[in-house]
Formats: sequence, C-alpha cells, structure tokens
Amino acid sequence: MIHTQALPGTPGYGGSPQPIIRKALDEARIYVDQGIQALMIENMHDVPYLKRTAGPEITAMMTHIASAIKQRFPHIPLGIQILAGANLQALAAALASGADFIRAEGFVFGHLADEGYMDAQAGELLRYRKNISGEHIAIFADIKKKHSSHALSADTDITDHAHAAEFFLADGLIITGNSTGQAVNKAELEKLQASTSLPVLIGSGVTDRNLAELFPLADGFIVGSYFKEDGLWSKAIDPEKVRTLVRIHESLSH
Repeated sequence: MIHTQALPGTPGYGGSPQPIIRKALDEARIYVDQGIQALMIENMHDVPYLKRTAGPEITAMMTHIASAIKQRFPHIPLGIQILAGANLQALAAALASGADFIRAEGFVFGHLADEGYMDAQAGELLRYRKNISGEHIAIFADIKKKHSSHALSADTDITDHAHAAEFFLADGLIITGNSTGQAVNKAELEKLQASTSLPVLIGSGVTDRNLAELFPLADGFIVGSYFKEDGLWSKAIDPEKVRTLVRIHESLSH
C-alpha cells in the first residue's frame, strides 16, 4: 500500500502536486525493487475524509499518480482506493490510468463508519462499471471493515457478508482487523476461507511474526503499516522490513 501525501484541497496539502507524485513513485520503486508483486495507492493523508465522495481535484490527482506508476511499472498490477468509500471515483481513476483493480468500502451491508452512516453500494457501483466499459477492473470488497461499527448487522456473521458480496458479483473479499495495523481475527478468517470461492485478501495487521500462520488462509496480503518505520502508516518505508516480509513470503510459496 502506498499512502499518498495529502492531496489538493485537504487540510494537510503542502501546496504543490509534484512532490506528491515523486514520493509515490519513489515508494513504488522501493516496493518493486524488493519484490512486491502488486501495488495500491490510497489517499490516507486526506483526513478528515468525505463520505462516499471526493472532489474532482482528488480524483484527478489519484488518476495522475496511478498513471505515473503504471507507466513506470507496467508489469505490476495496480489498485486504487479513494477514501472514504469513494468507489465510483476510484473506478473512474482506474479506468483513466490503466489500473487493474479497486478496493471498495461498503459494497454490501450498511455500517456506521468514522465519516457517518455508509450504505451498501454494490448495485450502483457495478452498473457504473458497466456503463464506463470498465468490466476489466476488478472490485475487491471490504466486508465488516475496520474503523466501523457493525451493530446494525450484528445478527449476521462474516460468512453472511461474504455470501452477499459473492452474490452481488464482487471479484474478491478483504478482511481486516478493527483498525489500521491491527491483525485479523483468525477464527473469522478460517470461517471466511471455508465459505467462499472468491479470493480472500487480508487487509490489515500482516507482519513478519504472523505471515506464516496466515499464509495458508489467504490469497493475498495488503501491507502498509508493517513496512513503515516503527510500524506507523504515516512514517517512511523501511526497505529492510519489506525485504524481510518478501523473503518469508517467498519461502512459504515454495
């Protein structure tokens, strides 16, 4: 995961787009050089996030950043997530930039997020993808996602969410811990893996200490915080930590 610096119009924006693009390219180079097999960009520094939307300046910048990465590393699958739940904008940016997939919040089942109530969006999102001829862009859907309350769906478990997402034509599922950097619940992960035919990605809390345990239970791993200094998502990448996790992954893959 590449956490782009604060984008234009957000409180943390530094006043010039060029350093943002350069930093994203530098981080992409570190990851690719160390053997990471796919990349994703996310506007994590754009706090506080809007709910289910993003300004045209955000969509434009994410498109520009994704295009720059895709041109530099055309052989690496690239994804886009635009916070918070701006899935339509992410699809538009993916189409324009040549990105390969998006990470979608609130695909099925409504939930209460930091930004407020977020309703399910699968029907609108897949119709939009069809309308822009973007069927080649995969949608990986978060289920019971982090930073959210799921009290309204407390009478359903993660397999119900998985079945709903599969029925509503998601291309893959993402399971997370309760917040950024927190490990997933292994029992829920095992239940999820046994209940779906879709690819399952772990979206938080993967480290050198738990990758071996989690490896047989997932088809992919989205890693951000662990790769950073002190394990904090907002800090710089530590290339040695990237090398360590890649070596572990390679040893488990053989």
